Amino acid sequence: MHLLYAIFLGIVEGLTEWLPVSSTGHLILVNGIVKTEDVFTSSDLFLYVIQLGAILAVLTVYFGRLNPFSKKKTQEERKKTRALWSKIAAACVPAAVVGVLLDDFSERFFSWQTVATALFVYGVAFCLTARLNLHVRTGSAEEINLRTALAIGAFQTLSIVPGTSRSGSTILGGMIAGCSREAAAEFSFFLAIPVMFGVSALKIAKNIPLLTGGNVLVLLAGAGSAYIVSLFTVKFLTGFVKKRSFFVFGVYRIVLAAAVTLFFLIRG
Repeated sequence: MHLLYAIFLGIVEGLTEWLPVSSTGHLILVNGIVKTEDVFTSSDLFLYVIQLGAILAVLTVYFGRLNPFSKKKTQEERKKTRALWSKIAAACVPAAVVGVLLDDFSERFFSWQTVATALFVYGVAFCLTARLNLHVRTGSAEEINLRTALAIGAFQTLSIVPGTSRSGSTILGGMIAGCSREAAAEFSFFLAIPVMFGVSALKIAKNIPLLTGGNVLVLLAGAGSAYIVSLFTVKFLTGFVKKRSFFVFGVYRIVLAAAVTLFFLIRG
């Protein structure tokens, strides 16, 4: 049963990690609703480390584009890929600093009240952004300059609060900084690779005693299902944003915030 529940949580992770709806927030809420006796699947270690499966999905989908050593690319194309990675690295700096300094601080806010509030606030922000005629200066992730990359990295630090959504913060920041929806979404995908690897490594280092044989198997089950589902989610979102705005995700966040609040108030 623990393995089946871990697989289910991995499916939730794969569906929500790349959409701007907060994967961690959804996992916290699912654990709050289900009330499983398995303490490990609701632990900070499990909730973050299963994200490794989602990261591997991005690497799978974009491997050719992100590989700076590909022989299929011209010298100029390899140069552009290396430049993209340098901007990704620069954008990671704010999150790395804040993540290390405030890691314990963020764990204190793992509650349905925090999640519901963040879902609502960001939902309103996405609805407003979708209705505003923002000036687009950057059409692709490769065209993002260093200044814009740092701005997106600064927005990413907001995701330390559960319910805000890492992808939601970076996509919103990218669009405000002048990126197209597609460029903001793809840069958000790419930025997740080093950031989520770093966060997962930090959680593992702090929770080594929890890595027993059974728990490792549960982690692998969750990460595996997150990987498979993420393959489809990433492709869906990149196709979606070419034709539509993020307004529907803003509405979803607002409705979910209301539903979560009502559920927990009734349950007491």
